Parts: sequence; structure tokens; C-alpha cells
Amino acid sequence: MIQSATIQTVESGVRSLGLLMILPMLLGAQQLKIDHATVAGRDLKTMMSNLAEVGLHCEFGGPHSDGITEMALISFPDGSYLELIAPHGNADAKALANHVWAKLMTVNAGRCAWAVRSSDLDSDMKRLQAAGVKVSTPVRSGRERPDGKRLEWEMAQIGEEPRGTCFPFVIHDLTPRQDRAFLTGKPTTKDFGGVSRVVIAVRDLRASVQRYRDAYQLPLPIEQVAAAFGAHLALFTGTPVVLAAPLHADSWLAARLAEFGEGPCAFILKARKPGHYDATLKTRWSMADISWFDAAKLHWHLGFE
Repeated sequence: MIQSATIQTVESGVRSLGLLMILPMLLGAQQLKIDHATVAGRDLKTMMSNLAEVGLHCEFGGPHSDGITEMALISFPDGSYLELIAPHGNADAKALANHVWAKLMTVNAGRCAWAVRSSDLDSDMKRLQAAGVKVSTPVRSGRERPDGKRLEWEMAQIGEEPRGTCFPFVIHDLTPRQDRAFLTGKPTTKDFGGVSRVVIAVRDLRASVQRYRDAYQLPLPIEQVAAAFGAHLALFTGTPVVLAAPLHADSWLAARLAEFGEGPCAFILKARKPGHYDATLKTRWSMADISWFDAAKLHWHLGFE
């Protein structure tokens, strides 16, 4: 009996130790729940029309409180959404030039940034700072919906890079989040469950993998060569993060890095009715088949799995 009790105590301790080892990874992955992914361009109506060309309907979301930009969105059942952002027609030229995404909008760069949601911004910031990651002081922002409803939130930048590029920025709602995501009280579409992956172009795959592991206590990613996409990928299981380094110095991915630096280069949606949409290219990524919308029509990379 003594021996049995001792064994049970040891086994219990091992299980507890295992949970303690896994807990930080779970907490880190939990902090990577996609709020929205942003696409930048010069003209909002043109971007909305491009998405309509591939069968995706957008809703106009209204101007932001800074008076510089306006947005439209496609929202999904899981609460995430694709945001289209462009200069407001009455934007002050100087203020627009100083906007964090000014260049990306001006040259129709497409995929621009991404955000993760937070229910406790202070705690999330402290955890990242404890991991040695720089986090900015939160700033308040908002917009007014076309129906006049006022939305407010606060957000913080993670890392040294521009907002939402290498690392996501964190957003915390001060008004009901469903009012921000669901303009009519329901998702724009139910054909897709949500934004499932954000593909981030990086120069040094090993260094970027380590940065994410340090920041979010993540396990080693699955790595693979995606020749059709022109990248060496690192996919973090249980998270939406995919890091992509160019396979060749003359590839589209290398050119994007040279022009815009590290940041999102593609977004991927979780499809509920994949057969309803045309794909111009299909790739196999770590246990998932990725289909790609026509990039020539969109002028940026959007896929579904």
C-alpha cells in the first residue's frame, strides 16, 4: 500500500509538472486569437469591387475617428473579420502622410496588418513585457458606423515594427465587440467560419521563429517548403501564425520584403462551402489544402482551407 501510494503521488506530481509546462504555451496561444486582418489600398470602393469579383460581399463600416481613413469589412461567424482600409475622401494630406499605414495604402499593398483580441489588455501587456517584448502604451480609437452607432476601443502595439506587421497589435473593446464586427447584428457571410491563418513574410525564418516562441511560449513549429507559394514556411500548431521566408532572391515574396519590410503577405479563411468558390491555385500546407482566390483580380493573396 505504501509503495502504491508513493507511485500515485509521483504520477500525480509528474502530471502536475506536465500541466505547468504546457500552461504557458496554452496561455501564449490563447493570446493569438484573431480579431481582424487588415487590407490596405488607395480606394475603398475599388477594393470592395475586387472582392465582389471573386464572390465576397463587403459592408461599409464608416470612417475612423482620426478622420484619415475609412473602412469596409467582411465578418465571419467566429467574430473575426477582414477589414478593408483606405484614405477618407476628406483626409488631411499631412495627417495621411504620417499614418502608420500610409505607404501601404498609397501603393495598394493589400494585406497590411493583423490584430488579436484581448479581454484584459493590462494582463496581456504585462505578460508580453515579462517575456522581453516591447509593448506600446495603449491608445484609444473608434469609428462611427453608417447607422450612427459609436464604437470605441483601445489598442497597443507589440514589438518594434509598425503596428500589426511582424507581431499583431492587441485590441480591447470599450463598447460591445459585436457592434464592431457585426454591422447588421449577424456575420456578413456564413460560407467561411473566420480568418484562420495569417502568413507573415520574414527575412530570417530561424530568428523569427525564435521571436514568436519567446513572446508566446510556443512549441517548435512545423516547417515545410511550399514551392508553389515560393516560400519556406513555419507553421505554429494551434495558432494562426505562419511565417514565410522567400525561397529565391527574385521571388514575389522577396520583392515584397524589399519594398515593405516584414509583415502579412497573405490571409487564409476557414471555408464551410469551399466548392462554392473558384480557386486559381491549390497548395498543401501541413495537413491542410489551401485554395487561392484569383490574385490578379484581388491584387493581393487570399486563400481558404
